[in-house]
Amino acid sequence: MSELLIDDADGVRTFTLNRPESFNSFTLALKERFLEAVVEAAEDDEVRAVVVTGAGKAFCAGQDLKEHIALLEAGDPAPLNTVEKHYNPLVKAIVGMPKPVIAAVNGMAAGAGASLAFASDLRVAAAGAKFLMAFANVGLTADSGASWTLPRLIGHGRAMEMMLLAQPVGAEEALRIGLVGQVVPDAEVLSTAQALARKLAAGPTTAYAKIKEAMAFTGALEAALEVEARTQAEAGATADHREAVAAFVAKRKPGFTGR
Repeated sequence: MSELLIDDADGVRTFTLNRPESFNSFTLALKERFLEAVVEAAEDDEVRAVVVTGAGKAFCAGQDLKEHIALLEAGDPAPLNTVEKHYNPLVKAIVGMPKPVIAAVNGMAAGAGASLAFASDLRVAAAGAKFLMAFANVGLTADSGASWTLPRLIGHGRAMEMMLLAQPVGAEEALRIGLVGQVVPDAEVLSTAQALARKLAAGPTTAYAKIKEAMAFTGALEAALEVEARTQAEAGATADHREAVAAFVAKRKPGFTGR
């Protein structure tokens, strides 16, 4: 079974993260395939708008922590460089894509999964969707551009609340604070996003590309991604992070020491 489904219709390319049994969390293989596919879509003139969604009940739960802790325990350096190698290039590819990207948030969007939605140009949320900045819960800091995208969407204060308190924000609250553009019944989220994408695909896509360039892809994002890569690698090397992911997998409460 493919971990990434790709569908083309009416100038719209729809990506469906397809690991529903793991809430569409990012494995190494999925990160690499998704990044490759996003770059391909950016370069394909037949693709005039993009939709990203998830299979099953979740949009994307972020990093697959089971794979992550297995690599940590094996002494593999991959978990500590994945921000620089995978997530940062993915965010750059989405924000810098010269065509509109719409996130159809069909369920929980957590960690890097929420960051993926924030990096998109527009967000359509299902009524049952939730957004969770879960990084602090596993002893990590923000990545995948969230330190730059989230404050721009909802302001610094609310962004800090989401980061530090790691409490989920439901769809209606997300709409109220400007995190999403619209909320629709669960069964309609993908069709609504695709209809919006078709409308954009029929529009002046060169102008859209210039709007995106003017509004978003700046040196400030580049600087934020560099800071995220450094701070996430530092956080990932702490005892607290190892304890947090071990506790997550074992389904127990972590004991943090601040080291």
